[in-house]
Amino acid sequence: MALRSLSIVLTTILTLVPLISAANTNHVYSPCSDTTIQRGDGITFAIAFASRSSFFFTTNGNSSVQLSPCDRRLGLASGNSQVAVFRPKVDEISLLTINTSSFEPDTYGGYMVAFAGSKYAARSLPAFVANSTYTVTSFTLALEFNQGRLNNLYWKRDGCAACGGNSSFVCLNNQDCAIRTNSCKNRGGLVDCSLGIQVAFSGTDKHYSVLNSWYEVANLRQYSLYGLYANLKNSLTSQYSSFF
Repeated sequence: MALRSLSIVLTTILTLVPLISAANTNHVYSPCSDTTIQRGDGITFAIAFASRSSFFFTTNGNSSVQLSPCDRRLGLASGNSQVAVFRPKVDEISLLTINTSSFEPDTYGGYMVAFAGSKYAARSLPAFVANSTYTVTSFTLALEFNQGRLNNLYWKRDGCAACGGNSSFVCLNNQDCAIRTNSCKNRGGLVDCSLGIQVAFSGTDKHYSVLNSWYEVANLRQYSLYGLYANLKNSLTSQYSSFF
């Protein structure tokens, strides 16, 4: 998915023409608008890249609260930030990719937040992506719904089980497998450090149908979806002996 400046996403209506089933009932395509979904719909959300502190707003009482990137009080549109917009199909496991051949996450603060909605603004906690030393390339994101309304987004971690014993990787904070940033192609190295994000769903849709794809991912945590996509043979995982 191509990266766009945050200001474009927040000030214009996206003119996406998604190739999804005619059964889709969700015709809201902006990640900063509210909607409710049913199983099989498309759902638009976005991921903003910035420094960790950029996602927090300091109140008059000097306390800090995390806001949605759609909230203009954060000032992300005029700051050092980037955003990628996606529209996966509800309750299908998806593998989303962000090409980093011309995008260096650490130059935009090194953290990312997934988000969607306005009045019902859902956002994930900031997740570390990269700094000048390490880059994390594989993530799992769960979208949680209640009666079709997106309530939360969670970054799920496996505690570095996937890279145990592989000297090419470093386990950061007992949570994330990372490689050295200077090994990435965009830094003169040999490794394609494009980001891969497995997306799954939990909760209920607007008809109270249970969304099950997160449980399918949980049952397959010892594998990576990279291995299920034949067109990703040149991904990071294949370059390092398919450690996932």
